[in-house]
Amino acid sequence: MTAVPSVAPSLPPGFQLRRATAADAWTLRRLVLSAWLDPTQLRWQQFWLVEAEGTIIACGQLRQFVDAEELGSLVVAKSWRDRGIGTALSYHLIQQATKPLYLECLGQGLVQFYSRLGFVSVRWQDLPRSLKAKFALSAIARSMVKFPVTLMHYPGIDAEEKKIPTQP
Repeated sequence: MTAVPSVAPSLPPGFQLRRATAADAWTLRRLVLSAWLDPTQLRWQQFWLVEAEGTIIACGQLRQFVDAEELGSLVVAKSWRDRGIGTALSYHLIQQATKPLYLECLGQGLVQFYSRLGFVSVRWQDLPRSLKAKFALSAIARSMVKFPVTLMHYPGIDAEEKKIPTQP
């Protein structure tokens, strides 16, 4: 596993990270749909977003479950990619998590991205109960038709300990 940085990366100057508001709901939905991500379970109250030049250019949410959280709907608008925005937003979401953190990703490129952030692959059988039902279809697709879905976990998150310190 790649070493996790001692300090979370920050956004480029002039970019703003903020919680979503009700007014952002449709923009968030359009951004998620533009990346062909699952448009269900989009709750603006769980989203953080990045703005640049007055435009929402990235978003991600922490879905709440009884015994876990899921990092989901992470999208950076195509014209803004490869600038560290997704990495900075991911680290921020990891910092916000207070329960064991999981995610589901499609394709080896995303597995590599999340592995660099400290996530590790996990078997469906090892998921918390509240996530097993949500990820059951993915587990079936992976085993029956070899659909390239990987379930991942961020080790070490609980109420007392996190692997990434907050910004000074």
